[in-house]
Amino acid sequence: MAEKKLNGTVIVTYRCNARCTMCNRYKAPSRQEDEISLETIRKLPKMYFTNITGGEPFIRTDLKEIVRELYKKSDRIVISTNGFFTDRILDLAKEFPQIGIRISIEGLQETNDAIRGLPDGFKRGYTTLRRLRKMGMKDVGFGMTVQDINAPDLVPLYRLSDRLGMEFATASLHNSFYFVESRNIIHDRPMVAENFEKLVNELLNSKSPKKWFRAYFNHGLINYIYGQKRLLPCDMAFDTFFIDPYGDVMPCNGTKDKEVMGNLNEQDWEELWNSSRAEMVRRKVRCCDRQCWMIGSVSPAMHKYIWVPAFWVIRHKLKFWTKKKYSMYELKIVRDYRDGKVTKEALDRCSTCDLHAAAANGLKEKQGDSV
Repeated sequence: MAEKKLNGTVIVTYRCNARCTMCNRYKAPSRQEDEISLETIRKLPKMYFTNITGGEPFIRTDLKEIVRELYKKSDRIVISTNGFFTDRILDLAKEFPQIGIRISIEGLQETNDAIRGLPDGFKRGYTTLRRLRKMGMKDVGFGMTVQDINAPDLVPLYRLSDRLGMEFATASLHNSFYFVESRNIIHDRPMVAENFEKLVNELLNSKSPKKWFRAYFNHGLINYIYGQKRLLPCDMAFDTFFIDPYGDVMPCNGTKDKEVMGNLNEQDWEELWNSSRAEMVRRKVRCCDRQCWMIGSVSPAMHKYIWVPAFWVIRHKLKFWTKKKYSMYELKIVRDYRDGKVTKEALDRCSTCDLHAAAANGLKEKQGDSV
């Protein structure tokens, strides 16, 4: 019987040079001496996909060594970065031309730089992407977290990525221990949803089946910002995991408090993955009310329950052939809000925002036994 491969995310550091308005992780960085070692990375299981993230992963000067080890474990690797350390990124890409690079760009220049708090952040990130493409790198692109301030830039940024032949990944605001934030919220849901609607139609109108499925993902983001139940089941901690800089293995990065299945610094993988503590976390996942719609949990679900997005895509492509575009009002909650059947206050209560909560930071010394 073939060994089952998992979907993994390796958070190599909580240190970050950006000062994003929707993420306070930079206020609770990991210490360099505590961060995940090559020895621990060698204990990870076989993976069909691995995302390397942070913090800002390229702050680690040994990232090349980490990638070398992960390629012994994983079929595909994508690094999420703010693109600031151009020389380090290009140097790594020379050794690993097959690697994926996603640079977080939160809108056009003025909007991006206001959100991310990096001097010349847009210019640095965009220049890095262009230089990667010039090198012949294929798996490169933008990543955008959509909120009120940058929603009008959503389609223009997609069109820019499309002209450059780059990937375009989206997300929306979330609150969790990982972001060290509890106050993120969309204020003008119809405006933000309208911009997602425009993007969905751009994607459906393309000739790329991959983009058609991304249209479904963005349809799910409209559903998410209206605080509704996920369109697909969440199987985090069953066939997907996160590991943080301290070696703590978690189901995901979306929980309010850090949920730990075990520590890979202290255990081997089989012991950890099959432990009673891991089972306890899986039971929590099955009862989770966060309704996250982030690519880390949705992409595996879209592959596992492929018939759901496939049927949606077929139905909407048929609509396109009859000149009918996608509408956000296909979602009942969007119609109900428009018609005054549900209030903004009610939707706010469905979100992950809690203005009265103190966001846990998930640091090792403060974590304790959280499950």
